[in-house]
Amino acid sequence: MRNHYKFGLSLILLGGTFLSLSGILLRHIESASGWQILFYRSLTCFIFIATVLAFQYRKTTVAKFKAIGLPGLGASLTLSIGSIFYIMAMLNTTVANVVFIIGASPLVAALAGWLFLKEKVSLMQLLTMLLAVLGIGLMFADGFVSGGMLGNVLALMMVFMYVIYLLILRKNRHIDMLPATCLSGLVTAMIVLPFVGTLAISNQDLLISLLLGSVQFGMGFMLLTWSTRYLLAAEVALFSLSESILNPIWVWIGVNEVPSNLTLAGSAVVLFSVIVYSVMALKKERSQKL
Repeated sequence: MRNHYKFGLSLILLGGTFLSLSGILLRHIESASGWQILFYRSLTCFIFIATVLAFQYRKTTVAKFKAIGLPGLGASLTLSIGSIFYIMAMLNTTVANVVFIIGASPLVAALAGWLFLKEKVSLMQLLTMLLAVLGIGLMFADGFVSGGMLGNVLALMMVFMYVIYLLILRKNRHIDMLPATCLSGLVTAMIVLPFVGTLAISNQDLLISLLLGSVQFGMGFMLLTWSTRYLLAAEVALFSLSESILNPIWVWIGVNEVPSNLTLAGSAVVLFSVIVYSVMALKKERSQKL
């Protein structure tokens, strides 16, 4: 049992590391537009995960895709729209702002679960949610000062899409939704194609887009998904913060993108809120397992 826990922990930390590469990769884009990046990233993600699923399920692969039904299609669409918001947010504000606004997703998801799924939330958990809102507010204040407001709004929209995605998954726990994640890549590529203009981009931008689709999102999201088989939900929320912590560090070291004082303060508040909430949720989950 202990070995399973260590394996799950390794999966999520490695997955978080892969996911954290988005900022530094995007900052090395030469001239490709957000739409071009999204098209190649999404198509690569679809092909990458579809290949893994085909290898895993072999003759039952098509049946696995059919099994997701309407809930899976809804999950694919929300994840697709969220992916668009994510990339566009990264291109319009600092990496730190984006990842820490998105890092509050577990708290927003819990709040949505309380409101729409009637899931129980303690007073302390509710307070951590409100504290996270304060942290996000500080980062929005930074957006007013630095001109990154558009990126902040897009990051917040991504949070809403991701929360809807999580709610769909919660209501359909009996369905393997990895095919839905795979399908979201194809859906995203179809949505952005009319806005791409030309598919001609530099070799460097193409390579970065391919890495974003396969290594950063494809491998990162798959490892995170697989980790849920071995870890409690609260542990997944807690350890996936490695992506939020590492992402700004890479761009700080690589391209000297230094977060402002307001961003650092807001990030610290959000990080503290998510950690406190996850620890409380973890104690609750473990007590229910006993």
